Amino acid sequence: MIRVVLDTVMLAALLDSRDKWHEAAVVLRDALKTAHAEVFYLDPVINEVVSVLARRLAEQRRIEQLTGVLDNLEQLAPIDRITWISPHTPLLYPRVLTLVRTHAGELNFHDALIARACEQLGIRYIASFDRDFERIEWLTRLQQPDDVPLATDE
Repeated sequence: MIRVVLDTVMLAALLDSRDKWHEAAVVLRDALKTAHAEVFYLDPVINEVVSVLARRLAEQRRIEQLTGVLDNLEQLAPIDRITWISPHTPLLYPRVLTLVRTHAGELNFHDALIARACEQLGIRYIASFDRDFERIEWLTRLQQPDDVPLATDE
């Protein structure tokens, strides 16, 4: 079974049907289900998704949709399914900064934290539309259904 983290863009796209990545996210999610992937929701991703969607809905004058979007988030990633890495951030912090330095700032702190958490947890895959994750040697970015390895490939 493959283990995969969903990044912020992927999760936001799943929750917002008007997101430009929504259809691609749904197809990728379905491919992960078919492959019986173990999906991880990291708390920094959840934090960022809530902020991004609240701001987006307000800016697009769709704030009345916020309650429904948050309900969908809680259904998709209930509290007991969230992998809480924030308590480990102080331990990861030096290695996160090293990763940001190594990539000359092109990999932001948040993405470097996600990458280091994946490394720490032994997770090799990230479902993401963000090409910056391709720079991380221990991660394989899954962007489309054909990228999802079959259980027999592992």
